[in-house]
Formats: sequence, structure tokens, C-alpha cells
Amino acid sequence: MSHPGSRIVCLYYFRLQNVFSGRSKTCFFPFFPTGKRLQEWISVILCFSLIGFNFYNLLFYLRLEHTSSVIVGIFAGVITADFLSGLFHWGADTWGSVELPIVGKAFIRPFREHHIDPTAITRHDFIETNGDNCFMTLVPLANMAYKFVSLSPEALYETCPWECYVFALIIFITMTNQIHKWSHTYFGLPRWVIFLQDWHVILPRKHHRIHHVSPHETYFCITTGWLNYPLEKIRFWRCLENIIQAVTGEKPRADDMKWAQKIK
Repeated sequence: MSHPGSRIVCLYYFRLQNVFSGRSKTCFFPFFPTGKRLQEWISVILCFSLIGFNFYNLLFYLRLEHTSSVIVGIFAGVITADFLSGLFHWGADTWGSVELPIVGKAFIRPFREHHIDPTAITRHDFIETNGDNCFMTLVPLANMAYKFVSLSPEALYETCPWECYVFALIIFITMTNQIHKWSHTYFGLPRWVIFLQDWHVILPRKHHRIHHVSPHETYFCITTGWLNYPLEKIRFWRCLENIIQAVTGEKPRADDMKWAQKIK
């Protein structure tokens, strides 16, 4: 009878072969991620490092006379992030097909699958949830950091309110997927998250449920949800859909219906 330790060594050896031969998408060592997982880890680490660096410098250049313009800038940044989350969400939910090359698999499919299994997002860890959004914000964060090390103190003092707007926009874009995940999580949320949801600082759970009523044609904003009611009141998304349908002949959410029937 062979020793149990030898069988473990053999098992690890064959798994290592699979990793280096490309037959396995996972890493032999869990702390050495590969492929997409590696990109997510790097994106998260770089993103939050740049956030910390930029936040420190913003605080350094803030002055009392900036107070009103900074408050307006932060509010505008949050509103902009909420609108952009809605625009992206609306586009992925409404147009295109999961069969489209690259875009279909990478962007459209996850949104269509989310309608079938809304709680799947709650089974993603922090890195998987936020990796892509962190990747998207790396360039503006790096640009802001470059300004802090290259511009004069006078120039930074003048542009501080604008940078606060950009920083708030970046923070809320970065955290959109995490906020969305929390809106589908009904057990084990930290009290401070529930507090922010109850006071509608971030997307509340009850509020987001409106979007998940078929045919998923309203309440697309998923960062704070502040814009959902006013945009619905002025029929913003419906007007956009009518214009696009009139110009292209494409029917909104046609593929979404086929996708749902295919899954069933």
C-alpha cells in the first residue's frame, strides 16, 4: 500500500502539469492567481492604492473656502456615477445579443444571466465583484495622481473642487458592483451598510427590486438609485428606446426575452 503522502504529491504534480500546460484555468497555488483572476487582483490593489494616495493629497490641498464648491462637486460626482451606471445597465439590458463577439460574452451575457439568477452576484467574493470596475477607474486615478506630483501647489489649490468631483465620481463608479451586490444580499450585511441603504445613500434593496420585475425596463441606475424616479417620470429610457428603434428598426429587449426562454 502506498503512503498517503505520496498520493497527495502525485495529485499536486498532475494539477501543476495542467496549470502549466494550459488545461486548467485555476492556479496550483491559491495565492498565485492566473489569467482573469490575476487581472482582478492587480486592478483592485492598484485602484485602492491610488485611491488612498489621491485622498491624502486632496485633504492636503483642501481649504475652508472650498467647502461649498466641494460639497456641490461631491454631490455632482455621485449623481454622475448613478447616471452612468444606469446608462451602462440600460444598454446591456436592452440592446444587443449574447451571441455578439466579445461584447456579448463579456458584457451582455452577465446582465441577462443576472435576471435569471439575481442572487448569483452575492456568491462572488470582493475581488471578483469589484475587479472590473477597479480596472476601469485606473486611468483616471493614475491621471489624478500624476497631477498631484507634477502640478504646482497653486494650480492644485485652484483645481481642488474639480478634483473632488472627479474623485467622488471615481469612488462611486468603483463601488457600483459592490453596492449592487449589497442590494441583493438579505442576510449578514454590516449594520453600516443597512444604515446607508435605509437612508438611501446607496442603492436600497427594496428600491432595486422594482427593476427585477419582468420585463426589466425601468430603474436601471444601480449606484445610489437617486435618478431612477425622476428618469422614469420623464420617460427618459423609453424615449431613448423609441428613438433608437425608429432609427435602427431594432426592438428593445428582444434578445433578453429569447435568452430567458432559452434558460427555462
